[in-house]
Amino acid sequence: MKNPNHVTNAFVAALLLAAIAMGCASTANKEGTGEYIDDSVVTTKVISAIFSDPELKSAEINVETFKGVVQLSGFVSSKASIDKASRVASGVAGVTSVKNDLRLK
Repeated sequence: MKNPNHVTNAFVAALLLAAIAMGCASTANKEGTGEYIDDSVVTTKVISAIFSDPELKSAEINVETFKGVVQLSGFVSSKASIDKASRVASGVAGVTSVKNDLRLK
């Protein structure tokens, strides 16, 4: 004689696992948990690389990353600094592309 509760419990467990998996999945507008962590690491590395560069150290540069695409925004003192920030960010592992929205002060 089979216990119907075993079947019900297995079905509920399968639904719960599916819901958890879907909650962590990424979409075009939303990162998954793993992607969020990866992007946080990339952002930290880009900020560190920019701060380590003497030409950019004092610049007001904000860095955001979404699915490997780094967006730079803020203000710098020269066109050369805008170009340099893009080159520095592009050189960081995990960066797929750079969107440079930096402006001159």
